[in-house]
Amino acid sequence: MATLGPEPRPHSQLPSAALQTNLSGLGSSTNLPLNRGLERALEDAANSGFLNLSARKLKEFPRTASNYDLTDTVEADLSKNRLMDIPSEVCHLVSLEMLNLYHNCIKSIPDTIISLQSLTCLNISRNQLSVLPACVCGLPLRVLNASNNKLNALPESIGQLTNLMELDVSCNEITALPRHTGQLKALRELNVHRNLLCVLPEDLADLPLVKFDFSCNKVSTIPVCYRKMTQLQSLQLENNPLQSPPAQICMKGKIHIFKYLTMEACRSDKMVDALYLPDIDQHKKLDSDSGVGSDNGDKRLSATEPSDEDSLSLNVPMTNITEEEGLSKDDSSEHISALTGAAHTRKHALTCVDRILKACADFDEPLRIEEDSNWTSEQTSKVNMINQLKEAVEMLQDPNSCVTVFFRTHKTLESVDPQFTMRRKMEQLREELELIEQLRESIESRLKVVLPEDLGSSLMDGVVLCHLVNHIRPRSVASIHVPSPAVPKLSMAKCRRNVENFLDACRKMGVPEDKLCLPHHILEEKGLIKVGITVQALLDETSASETLIT
Repeated sequence: MATLGPEPRPHSQLPSAALQTNLSGLGSSTNLPLNRGLERALEDAANSGFLNLSARKLKEFPRTASNYDLTDTVEADLSKNRLMDIPSEVCHLVSLEMLNLYHNCIKSIPDTIISLQSLTCLNISRNQLSVLPACVCGLPLRVLNASNNKLNALPESIGQLTNLMELDVSCNEITALPRHTGQLKALRELNVHRNLLCVLPEDLADLPLVKFDFSCNKVSTIPVCYRKMTQLQSLQLENNPLQSPPAQICMKGKIHIFKYLTMEACRSDKMVDALYLPDIDQHKKLDSDSGVGSDNGDKRLSATEPSDEDSLSLNVPMTNITEEEGLSKDDSSEHISALTGAAHTRKHALTCVDRILKACADFDEPLRIEEDSNWTSEQTSKVNMINQLKEAVEMLQDPNSCVTVFFRTHKTLESVDPQFTMRRKMEQLREELELIEQLRESIESRLKVVLPEDLGSSLMDGVVLCHLVNHIRPRSVASIHVPSPAVPKLSMAKCRRNVENFLDACRKMGVPEDKLCLPHHILEEKGLIKVGITVQALLDETSASETLIT
């Protein structure tokens, strides 16, 4: 029986053009979300200055990036991709401040990276670098993370990174640190965990390190000069074949390690300061000193609460000195008895110290002199008595200057106010130091930055203070003069303008006039106490306003 209508075609006989159209359409719809996401990321970077291309399996920089203006990009995240080298397009982003290249396949760093003269943070960890080129040391870096690579050495020019605060080269194959590492005067955190180090450079003792990790190396000896690391809070040293200090000392923690180093220094030097070892047993042991790698937390070491670390510095070798005790120790020392002339002048110094101690007769506890690197010249000038005692200590250590120091100290001793008490003066100093430390912590916690040790110089241009006000209340300071790579230091006129804008903003936010500092307190670094009062009043005023609103 015949059927009406056209005969149906088999599926295989569909027109090839239609089939290709359907397949191509399916493919484009599959790739569309990825391309659209990449384009959106580039568009956002052009608007916000933050380029986020993380975890996109990129083997090269997107070619379509040339369609967008990325010259103002300040942060770029290209982590977790498949890049074999640093794209040349990245080296053209001259405004870049942070560059994250974590977890790629990068084997070398091009010399063109030197064009990134605004770059302060570079993370190139977990790559395949075998060499860290010298051009990296020409960047204004504050943070450098080159961990988990194949580095066997650091460049000798590492000392040029004078602004570097954090250096992480852990999990590499480094056999020795370069001798110029001691020139990194701003370095606060050093991580050399899991390398092949056998010797620790003595120059590291002069750095303001807060955290130091040299665990999992081949170090057998900690230099005795490391006892001078008075700012060190966290020390990681496990998994080393340490012999000095021995393992049983290291297991007790940082304080015991430093005490051992102090004793070793006295034993080897046979100097006069060996006679005046700090008596650490008189102090309470810190709860956090529980073993290897102890960490005292985020507290800074200051004179507000004397800790065991404070008393370990040989810069302050005198504790509980009396003339009788000093003379008996002189008699028992072979080194001193051999130098009869020096012993005679040191007796004069001890007599001088004894007179000063008698002038402080209202002390009911042994006089303790502790020197803190954070003390400013303004603070130390207020305690002439401490300076006199320090001069006596210097005389004990340098017989050549004995006569001069003795007569100068004896002369100033006659002008000491009988009503003056060291206890009150020390309490006043501690209150001031607490206020300065509170100022530092208030700024650092709100702006999420780490300020240099010299707090006064970091505030004198007014930039940080203006940012603090704007953080509390946005746009309180409409325009802030900031340094640039071309002009790294502001002129005094621009600094004054920043400071005046900061003070005007404080007035508008309700800070009373009697709590406002003067411009010269900031510009001339002569009134950190008053600046601290102003900032605290600002924070109190804003807290009160927020409470009323809620």
